[in-house]
Amino acid sequence: MARALTRPHPDDLRIALGGLLGGVVLWALRIHPRTASDPLVLWHAAWAPLVPLTVTAACEPLRRTRPRLGVFLGTLALTLDTVTQGNVVTIVMYTDLIYASVLYGDPASARRVPWITGMLTVLGGVVPAAVWRDPQALLIGVGIGVVAFAPAATGWVVRNHRDAAEAARLRAEQTALLAEMDRSQAVTAERSRMARELHDMVANHLSAIAIHSTAALSLDDAQTSRGALEVIRENSVEGLAEMRRLIGILRDSSGDLEPAATPTLDGLAALVKGARANGLDVRLADDHGTVPAPVELAAYRIVQESLTNALKHAVEGPVEVALRQEESMLRVRVTSAYRRDGTPRAPGSGSGLAGMRERAALLGGTFEAGPGTGPDHGRWTVRAALPLDREDLT
Repeated sequence: MARALTRPHPDDLRIALGGLLGGVVLWALRIHPRTASDPLVLWHAAWAPLVPLTVTAACEPLRRTRPRLGVFLGTLALTLDTVTQGNVVTIVMYTDLIYASVLYGDPASARRVPWITGMLTVLGGVVPAAVWRDPQALLIGVGIGVVAFAPAATGWVVRNHRDAAEAARLRAEQTALLAEMDRSQAVTAERSRMARELHDMVANHLSAIAIHSTAALSLDDAQTSRGALEVIRENSVEGLAEMRRLIGILRDSSGDLEPAATPTLDGLAALVKGARANGLDVRLADDHGTVPAPVELAAYRIVQESLTNALKHAVEGPVEVALRQEESMLRVRVTSAYRRDGTPRAPGSGSGLAGMRERAALLGGTFEAGPGTGPDHGRWTVRAALPLDREDLT
């Protein structure tokens, strides 16, 4: 891609002005690298050194914006300077143009200039020495090396350090960006986990409270109302206890409260007992061995949410809960008769099925929920298959 022509950098303008003024001072003091009798001096006019000096100074503002053009014009000016008495400032500014062409030029030019100047340095020393058979002719190559190759090599070293620093900065920015993305994803995942836990712990109790309070308000029978109020009180107390445990986990940075607050499959009997107290005819068939803790929690929450949904949506009839372990898989199955009109007995958030599906997916398992077929025709069926042999579960 062609380099766009931009305004010269202020520092480059200062370099050009300072070099021009310094060269004019040396010219006014008649300080030249060559005398008028030198055989290389072909242009003897007193003002002749000012021409290459001015051209080289005019190239300095191009050192960043158009470095190749600056080197080209500077080379012509330096060639012209060799046939005059010369000016040291012209040579110094030319070395700066070579240095800038490597530092600010495109990558191809940055690689090409050191090779070209190095080759000219070798040829400038070897060829005259071979032709003139004079070892002192090697000094020509030394001069070319000092004026051209040395600044080109310096520019190459500085450019490599600059590119390495820029690459390190970009890597640091990418690392920081990835860390921020990981942090955001971790926060999002933790919020989702907390939302699932809160929903699963509280929804069951609140659904029972809503259903029994509706029954207590709709029936004018003291005994029935008393029974409903007892169920409401029991679910309220249990719901508050669950909330306290969750809040304790969130407030305790040590994590010591988490094991006590994490339910296991041993608690299914108490869960079924509570569902029966809420009016469900639950039948439990539990056949499993040792199960990893994450699978235990997921299976417990799936059964708990399924019973909550049965409490809200099911009609009278048995609710069958079955857990069966098959080699490396724990299968959970909950069936219940459901209301075909879709009218729930208590309102809900609609996130229960999504939460169960997420729990199964996080463990690499499968989840299905919907009207059953075959023997389960006419019943709502929840099926989950949770693997037991994943390495991250141990």
